[in-house]
Amino acid sequence: MAGRAVSSLAEQQQALLKALFARPTELAARDLAVLVQGDFRRGLMAYQANGHDMAERALSAAYPVMRELLGPESFSDLARAFWHAHPPRQGDLARWGGGLDAFVRDSEQLNPEPYLPDVAAVEWALHLASCAADQAVDTASFSLLMTADPAVLTLALVPGCVALQSPWPVVSILGAHRDGTPSLDEAGERLRAGLAESAVVWRDGLRACVRDAQAGEAVFLTALRAGCSLAASLDAALVLDLNAWLPMAVQTGLLLGARPLAATS
Repeated sequence: MAGRAVSSLAEQQQALLKALFARPTELAARDLAVLVQGDFRRGLMAYQANGHDMAERALSAAYPVMRELLGPESFSDLARAFWHAHPPRQGDLARWGGGLDAFVRDSEQLNPEPYLPDVAAVEWALHLASCAADQAVDTASFSLLMTADPAVLTLALVPGCVALQSPWPVVSILGAHRDGTPSLDEAGERLRAGLAESAVVWRDGLRACVRDAQAGEAVFLTALRAGCSLAASLDAALVLDLNAWLPMAVQTGLLLGARPLAATS
């Protein structure tokens, strides 16, 4: 008897979850009615409304520029649609929201704005960088650059560092909305001109940062993240001026140090 009660409760819980995330609501309610007795529709609607509100708040925190670009109403619709298509798999909603760029790319309604998926991708990278774990910089390790073979050496990037290449001026669009640099008009001109920009994302101190990549830098950082040696990474990005890039990367907190290649695995 007790076993049947536990089984029934588990079935009801699964049905409730299905109803909360399924669309349309009418179909979800009919499914739930099989397991739940009484007038539950009002409670179900309250749960769904609360879920939609949480979805919008969570995505607004991770994608503030996307919210500005779409406007509050359209962004709310996007958050609800994403909530139902990709419900959270863990309790921490701060970790929910990845994959919005692909979701936007597949959206027929947003097809007229083809730069939006790349903006979303950079914003999610910024969100992840802001939550990345702290690691201490090993300043002394940079001396290895003077003594070790680049083929058995690599550079350790700060957690959360990523480079994203785009055919759109994503860095300008984000900068215009995040801190007003460049202006919205300038960002619009670059968008209309089809200017391509590659974004470098990392965290410097407590702030997640983004800037336009130097020539060859996006390829170089991607190779380092893939576990390539310093020599192989430089071969992949021949146009990168390492002598000019390295001091800037150290000063802005992009690098943790130099490492023997095996030490990074």
